[in-house]
Amino acid sequence: MTEGWAFTGGPPVSGAVSTVSLVEGRCFCMSGPSGDIGTAGGHGLVVKDTRFLNHLELRVDGEPLEPLTVEPIGPHAATFVTRRRPRQGLADSTLLVVRRRYVGNGMVEDVTLENLSGAEADVTLTLTATTDFAGLFDVKEGRLGTRKSEVETTTDDGVLRRRLDGAESRAVELSATGGATVFIHGLVWHLSVPARGTRTFTVRVVPFFEDVPLDSPYRRGVSRRESHPALEHRRWRERSPVVAAADERLDRLVRTCTDDLAGLRITDPHHPHRIVLAAGAPWFMTLFGRDSLLTAWMLLPLDARVARGTLETLAENQGRRVDPRTEEQPGRILHEVRSGLVDQAREGEDTIYYGTVDATPLFVMLVGELHRWGASKTEITSLMPHVHRALAWIERYGDADGDGFVEYERATGRGLVNQGWKDSFDGITYDSGEVAHPPIALAEVQGYVYAALVAGAELARATHQAEQARELDDRAATLKRRFNERFWLPERGYYALALDGDKRPVDALASNMGHCLWTGIVDEERAPQVAAALLSPEMFTGFGVRTLSSKAGAYNPMSYHNGSVWPHDNAIIAAGLRRYGFVAEANKIIMSLLDAASGFGHHLPELFCGFDRREFTHPIPYPTSCSPQAWAAASPLLLVRTLCGLDVDLPRGLVRLDPQVPEALLPLSVSQLHVKGDLVEVSVDGSGWLASGLTDGLRVERGSSGESATQAG
Repeated sequence: MTEGWAFTGGPPVSGAVSTVSLVEGRCFCMSGPSGDIGTAGGHGLVVKDTRFLNHLELRVDGEPLEPLTVEPIGPHAATFVTRRRPRQGLADSTLLVVRRRYVGNGMVEDVTLENLSGAEADVTLTLTATTDFAGLFDVKEGRLGTRKSEVETTTDDGVLRRRLDGAESRAVELSATGGATVFIHGLVWHLSVPARGTRTFTVRVVPFFEDVPLDSPYRRGVSRRESHPALEHRRWRERSPVVAAADERLDRLVRTCTDDLAGLRITDPHHPHRIVLAAGAPWFMTLFGRDSLLTAWMLLPLDARVARGTLETLAENQGRRVDPRTEEQPGRILHEVRSGLVDQAREGEDTIYYGTVDATPLFVMLVGELHRWGASKTEITSLMPHVHRALAWIERYGDADGDGFVEYERATGRGLVNQGWKDSFDGITYDSGEVAHPPIALAEVQGYVYAALVAGAELARATHQAEQARELDDRAATLKRRFNERFWLPERGYYALALDGDKRPVDALASNMGHCLWTGIVDEERAPQVAAALLSPEMFTGFGVRTLSSKAGAYNPMSYHNGSVWPHDNAIIAAGLRRYGFVAEANKIIMSLLDAASGFGHHLPELFCGFDRREFTHPIPYPTSCSPQAWAAASPLLLVRTLCGLDVDLPRGLVRLDPQVPEALLPLSVSQLHVKGDLVEVSVDGSGWLASGLTDGLRVERGSSGESATQAG
């Protein structure tokens, strides 16, 4: 297990808004606006959790480039438009330098020099590069020791090669076209650029694992537009839902966020048909249990293959034994997969860590939802043994003390202290600000378990296991009753954040109970008070619901989990409010997130600071927020689903729709909603709504009244 799993806060500040992030699968590059790497902490070219470049600088005649603008090509590529600094005594530069960078299993960069003067220009370019082969956790937490004496550098055959031997050898090669000369620190070109002319060359960075080079998707002689990442991005864009609203900010948010998601797709070379999403760039470019499951749920109207790939991958790695070091237990769904370089000081470290309490019930929930969205009998049958093992983990290991609630306590001093989604060390506190002590039973986890039991019962009925279905129904009903007895704080009018190790309520007002609305564990008569608490002034900022009340002792709007605003949290809260009929409240959150996204270029970052809108008119960025981040980028699709009141139950031949849209968004149309093989379109205006695109035989059930009609064409 890596010490990075013992999370104690966000990663170090890494360059704020001047940082450009490019992502393709397990590869990402963070640089400055000139394209140079290493101008801020956290910069680098990282592949499979190892940093292969920590410095890359292009100089013209000994001077650094002056950035003009950055134009995105896709999540995997960008154009850095720069210029040579004006010559001494001159106001303007006459040399434009354009760097078109493409990441994926390394990096390819096409560099073009354009001479804008009427005379030939002699130019010397120097590209210097260094690597530290640092593991991603070391980069994130600033634990960077020198490895210079361990790295071997060679300059044979026009290639600069750096190699690190050890438990797992790594190497990186740097080469270029255009007549480059290789030296120990990089590459040099001596070029003559014709008057009003251009010169172009290509730089390639190739990582090696155990002396095997990674296969670049950017092949020589093939247009970058026809590369695998570019083609996959176009296919993703073509199948993404299309939104047209009176307020075009919703259109732009859906478009930019689905683009963000395109770069986070990762595949297993042993199972290339599987699509899963990494949790987020730059720090979490790997499969996470909780994050990937919730993201896949949100993406069902876009691509159900993500849910299938996520479930299959997690099932394959489901816990089989008891191992305190990794917190593996039979039936448990993993927290995180890592593949970074193993330090000699931590030899024997494992690449999978299981220390999460919520991924296992979320796994069962997603299997149930995939069944409702039309998964085949073969797909469900293959997942059912893993569902049974997950339900067994909930009963035996999740509820270790047999009190009926699922709780967590780390098995060693190196694991995560908190194992729900608020997993910073101080993420679970009493209203006084005191940190709660384990074992801790989180409110939202009981909701997930309740929904998992309900889903398990439905799956059991679908696979003709009537007795097990009755048993799971009974367990769900008992859990719901006991949850509402033990977690409800009648004098406060809201649910406790958790129960502590002494079974005392952790009495802070927090956003977690919004997830309880989403899963349906909240008693109907208490839902109005929950809705009121979530939208109260101490929780609602105007840009979303805070993670923690501004009146709580631990409140800090600039903290990671104690007062910040998380888009995925808000999307789930909005869906939960809508489930219980609080349409106006749900729409208030949706519109507030639209306002927040406008402050982030129509993107939704992982989180942002929880300052009140009356204090600052624009949302304040959280310095180390991941962007793109999977469940934040997927949240707009859940928001659209909430606006449409979309619920799918294909085993019963039903598609439920109940559009309730704020006037500011009307008219609204949403097309290319994928319901199994159908492409559904929903159009809403002031007079009503219409759905089209469903196969003959499927029924649209309208609203909460239960009125249904056969929908054709």
